[in-house]
Amino acid sequence: MKVVIVEDEIAASDNLSHILKSIRPEIEILTVIDSVADAVDYFSEKNEASLVFMDIHLADGISFEIFEKTTIEVPIIFTTAYDQYAIQAFKVNSLDYILKPVSEEDIELALTKFEKTSFKNDSIEDQLKGVLSIIQNSNTQYKLSYLIQKRDELIPIKVSDIAYFFIDTGVVKAVTFEKQSYTLNKKLETIELELDPSNFSRVNRQYILNKQAIDKLKFHFNGKLIVDVHPPAEERIIVSKLKASEIKAWLNS
Repeated sequence: MKVVIVEDEIAASDNLSHILKSIRPEIEILTVIDSVADAVDYFSEKNEASLVFMDIHLADGISFEIFEKTTIEVPIIFTTAYDQYAIQAFKVNSLDYILKPVSEEDIELALTKFEKTSFKNDSIEDQLKGVLSIIQNSNTQYKLSYLIQKRDELIPIKVSDIAYFFIDTGVVKAVTFEKQSYTLNKKLETIELELDPSNFSRVNRQYILNKQAIDKLKFHFNGKLIVDVHPPAEERIIVSKLKASEIKAWLNS
């Protein structure tokens, strides 16, 4: 079995690679791709992949953009923290849909399904039932509060009170609607996975925004957007052209 991993987080791709090799030593991992652009280039050329593991949020956009520019003929197993994309995943050759953090058991079940399933002969109804069951049975628990240390105190801060999270010279901070700033001993990538994606979105490398904190979007050059938030951020929050459509859809949901 020859596998391609499409994942922009090094820790996540390393973990997936380790799990795959531990439960199926014969698996050959052909490559790890971290962006929409590189995935389009790779799958536009002849390749030997028999199975693809794909995250949905990549370094330069959302992975469904790949399918607008090229065709992937082999089955895809999506690995993501967000269950709202399950129906879209079903539409693009999705064999399975695993919610992060992935476990060895999840991967084993997905591989077994791949090995036993004639993907091209699966009925649309059966595939759709499987995806819908994932959504209906999902019991993802999102953070409701963070316990933050400030000098000699521990302060519980409700997630709903936080306007945005951002990276300041390597340090992650949370800013509340009351303009209070707190330092978190976490990576922004970890926080992103802990938040309800219907309320929070990582709009770029530096910022995760609460939907309620967004005042307006302003058009920038080359299809980019500038996001105005309250309380005002320390710097301009710029959304890339590739990310812009996703953010507009999220705000319109």
